[in-house]
This record gives sequence, structure tokens and C-alpha cells, in this order.
Amino acid sequence: MNIRSLTRGDGVVIGAAVLLLIASFLAIYSIDGAPDNYEIPNAWQSGPLLMGVVFAGIIGAALIIVSHALPQPPKVAGLDLGPFGVAFTVFAAWSALGNIFDPLGGTDNVGNASDSGVDAGIGLILIVIATLVLAGAAVATPLVPALKGALLPAPKPAAPQPYGGQPQGGYGYPGAQQPGQPYGAQPQQGQPFGGQPSQPQQAPAPQVQQPAGDFSPFWFAVPVPRPLYAEDGSPTPIAELAPGTWYLAVEQRGPSLVAQTQDGRRGVLQDTSGIQRG
Repeated sequence: MNIRSLTRGDGVVIGAAVLLLIASFLAIYSIDGAPDNYEIPNAWQSGPLLMGVVFAGIIGAALIIVSHALPQPPKVAGLDLGPFGVAFTVFAAWSALGNIFDPLGGTDNVGNASDSGVDAGIGLILIVIATLVLAGAAVATPLVPALKGALLPAPKPAAPQPYGGQPQGGYGYPGAQQPGQPYGAQPQQGQPFGGQPSQPQQAPAPQVQQPAGDFSPFWFAVPVPRPLYAEDGSPTPIAELAPGTWYLAVEQRGPSLVAQTQDGRRGVLQDTSGIQRG
């Protein structure tokens, strides 16, 4: 599970779910003239409110977060978990609206208290607000660009070390082999001192390792989760590139890039807009 693949909309969903859980412990209604010994119930003492609103909203939020955090989320009946989560949140918001108009659920269980003296409690009001925000964020996240941004920004590329702690300028990174450095294809002859005139002519040797054409491998990070497709053109993604992780671009095919993941898999990144180069 990669939390860096979560979006700002997912952050709103998490916050609304936490507020929903807290509100479930507060009073769901208030009664004018109720006896002093009368205890106002909370959502945990109301089966319909607990199951149809609180649990539905929290389950929906969990399904949404899991579907975005896992590289290959499980499917139910051939569908991703995300749409099921959105449906749960919308159902929870709709049910909460019904309770706000009828806090007692159509019954008067307070003895002589009249319906005119019954008002929604702070717990029920917060539950309605939380479910409305939850459902709104779940529906709007794929549509609003501001909500589709990464929840946690990608780290600065000052010293990218995505594969085994390679120092900047490691294998495949542009400029990995620079003239006059003690590292390279000529480890025994790359001494910067000594005044030998023949050694500077050996610096271009590492250029032989570059691929054909003008393309040079480079590290990059994606701003939002992007699918990585197989090189044979299969429409099914083989992996998902997550924000906050550096990947190696090894080849360019038109507007697309051939990228290599940390586990060595290679695939085609079709959407290269907004990528951050290292």
C-alpha cells in the first residue's frame, strides 16, 4: 500500500470519515422538557442510523482509500472497489438526510414529549455534515483537478536514490559519467591529478553505453497515479506508477516513455504530462 498515491480528495474522504465516527458518539436529538433522568441516545443506540449511515459511510470511505492505495486493488463482480465505495457514501448521505427531518424515526419514545419539542442533536447534525462532505468528495475527486492532485507531494529531486541507494548520477541517470570524475568505465585511469595528457581523451568512453538516438535515460516522478502498459500494446495495465517514487525512463516512443519499475518490470507510460524529471 502506497499512501503517496492518495489524492487530496482522498484526504477529504478520510477527514469526513473520522468526523462521522466521532459524531456517532454524540446525542442524535434533543427534547424540550424531557425528564432529568432521561438519557439521550447516540447513533450506537439506534440500529437504522448506525447501520444505514455510520457503517455505510465508513465502509464506503475504506473502499475508496483501499482502491487508490493498492497498486492492483481486488475486484468484486468484475468492478473495482472504488465505485462500490462511492455508492456506499451516497447511500449514507441520503439516509442521514432522512434522519435529520425525523430524529425520532417516526416514534415518540419519550413519554409525554411532543414532536414539536424534538430537535436534531449535535451528533446527528455532524453526521449529516460528515456524510455530505464524504459523498461530495467521493463523487467530485475524479472530476475536479484540484482534488486529483497528490495528497503528499513528491520529494525534491536533489538526490534521487530510488534503486538501492544509488548516488545521483548512478546507472542510467543522465550525466552519470562525467569527464574528470574518479568513477566511470576507466576506474584505474580516472585520477584527477598527475598531469598525464593522455587521460582526458578517454573521458568520452562512457558515451558508448547511451542508447541510439538523442534520448538519454533519466529519472522521473508522476504527479498523480498513472497506469503502465505492456510493451506489446496490451490494453491491460501491468503496474501503476505512484507519486513520490522515482522511476527510470529507458526509451522514448513518440510521446510515450518506456519506464522501468523498482522490481525490474518495463512498460509504456502513455500519459507523460506533468512528469517531474530528476
